Amino acid sequence: QVQLVESGGGLVQPGGSLRLSCQASGFIFSINAMGWHRQAPGRQRELVAVITSGGSTNYAGSLKGRFTISRDNAKNTVYLQMNSLKPEDTAVYYCSTGRDTPRGGIDVYYWGQGTQVTVSS
Repeated sequence: QVQLVESGGGLVQPGGSLRLSCQASGFIFSINAMGWHRQAPGRQRELVAVITSGGSTNYAGSLKGRFTISRDNAKNTVYLQMNSLKPEDTAVYYCSTGRDTPRGGIDVYYWGQGTQVTVSS
């Protein structure tokens, strides 16, 4: 019943911007933490950003200032705004939902299917 459906991925030039969306259903969205993660070829999946149920945000250190996570509880949707994109941002981006952790992280319960982001000239 739980579903997380990502959209908004695609091809973008270096320096460009992209906004990913994740539409959620099958759970009480407003009380869950939501996350974005990515996996590049040959690399492990890594956490990109978390937004807690209370709206606090946390980012991977290297991404803070370029990426912004937000949520719209009325629409059961979480977003990832990506600016100043670099080729090394190329990856499959995954949405997640889970439990808030005490320091603003996420214990993941469910994953979306992922959406491809390619940053290339």
